[in-house]
Order: sequence, then C-alpha cells, then structure tokens
Amino acid sequence: MIHVPPPGGWHDVSHKTNLGHLTADFYIRAGSLGFQTGTMQAMGRTFEDLVAEADSVSVDGWDFSWLDGRATEERPSWGYQRLMSQRLATAEAACDVDTGGGEVLAGAAKFPPTMVATESWPPNATLATKVLHPRGVVLVMTRDQSWLPFADEAFDLVTSRHPLAVRWREIARVLRPGGSYLAQHIGPATLSELVEYFIGPQPEKWAECHPDTQRAQAQAAGLRVVDMRMERLRVEFFDIGAVVYFLRKVIWTVPDFTVERYRDRLGELHERIGAQGPFVTHSARLLVEARKPE
Repeated sequence: MIHVPPPGGWHDVSHKTNLGHLTADFYIRAGSLGFQTGTMQAMGRTFEDLVAEADSVSVDGWDFSWLDGRATEERPSWGYQRLMSQRLATAEAACDVDTGGGEVLAGAAKFPPTMVATESWPPNATLATKVLHPRGVVLVMTRDQSWLPFADEAFDLVTSRHPLAVRWREIARVLRPGGSYLAQHIGPATLSELVEYFIGPQPEKWAECHPDTQRAQAQAAGLRVVDMRMERLRVEFFDIGAVVYFLRKVIWTVPDFTVERYRDRLGELHERIGAQGPFVTHSARLLVEARKPE
C-alpha cells in the first residue's frame, strides 16, 4: 500500500527523543524539560567555549549520545528498528547497506544465517566491525563505489537506514526473486531551516529525495513499491555547541561546514538561541518497502 499525503499535507507526529538516542527503538517526550536541561548546560558558557568543545570531540560512528540534553528530535511513528528486526528474524540471507557504526543493525534481536553489512567510511567500518563481528555479521568495505560487491540474487532481504545514495539497480540485482528492500530514507527538505540558515535552499537535492522520485527510481530498477510513507518531525537545538557537533557529524547537511568558515553565522545563531530559545527545524523521514517480482 502506498500512502499519499492527507489534505493538510504530511503530518507531524508527537513522539520525541533526545538526538543522543537516535538509534533507540523507543520514544521519549522531551519538551520543556529538555529545553531547561540544555539551557542549564550552556548557562554561563561563552560562545567560544561551546564551539571549541563541540569542535574538538570525536564524531566517529553513529552514536549521538553527546547531544543528550542538548537537542531533541521527534521520531517516526513506524519504528524502523523494530520493523527491521522483525524482517531479519525470518530472513535467510540479508545485507544492511551503509550500516554506519553498526549501532542500528546491532539492535536486531536475531540475524539470519547469512548476514553482511556494508560501510564506506573507514572510522565507521572499524566501529561496526567491533560491534557486529561478535554476532557473526560480516562487514564489507565499499569505498563509496556505485556497485555492491555481491553476486546476483544473493539476498532475500536488503535493509538500510539513511543511505547517502540509494543504489536501486544494485539493490534489485542482489535481491532474490520475491526478496524485499526495507529502508528508512532521508526525505525532501530535511532540516531545511538549518540548511537554509547556512547555505540557502537546495531545491535540486530536495527533489532527489521526494517520494515520487524515489518511487520512480525503484520502479525503473524493476522493483515494486509496496509501502511508502513520509513524516516531518520537529528537531530542536538548545545551544550552539549542539549545532556545531551535528554539522560536523552529519556532513551532508552543510557539506562545506567548518567552524572557521561559518564562525560569523554561528555567532549570530548563538545570540538568537540565547534570546529566543532553541533553534527549531524539521527532519523528513521516508519509510520504503519494495519487492523484486518472483
């Protein structure tokens, strides 16, 4: 079933979690308490202090716990990690594409007899190996190549959470007839308020992420889309250090970001947060399930 937007547009959901718990499969409400916590963390600290701290900590892996109490994000209603875990439990052979540090995949209760994961960034691959190898998952480095290093029809399930680029034809090639692709993609105009604050609108990039574009690309690769849903979700940053850390870690948000390059804009945003409260933006998440015809 393909879900189309209601008359009022795609809806926001009320589940919210600390950004530090992005890989968890449960929801935490963090309204005014979260703002108070973040304000207290930043209270009495200068702009230079907050920025220097956020610019010096490691951003390897896909663990966002450094942001606990400093940022929150609403979570999609479908619970991707739970859905992924359910599908993996009944699969025979599966591949998780762009696994990051392996944190999301590691949350699955049971893996199929054959389980592999791919990752292109060496620091993440190192972390994923440590997390996943003890559970029998083989980690394969892909080095940003456009192809997947696996035989035709190798898997009955391919999964991915927030892939940088969706290799639809490769996914279709490695899936067995009747196999499924289950993923959570970044939706169009995600964090647009934050992106536009630093580099302006990115209409071409946002168009690539639109559900209609994703559906057309999947179908062109020979896959049948059986489920597609999108939700826009509220994100709050409580201090400038949280913004710096996030932009250093999620590098495709502002691709040329460095503290020195954007120091003036960061300073203005620091003053704005101090005067008006948390910086609010909105992420977009797209649940996709597609099948290869038998």
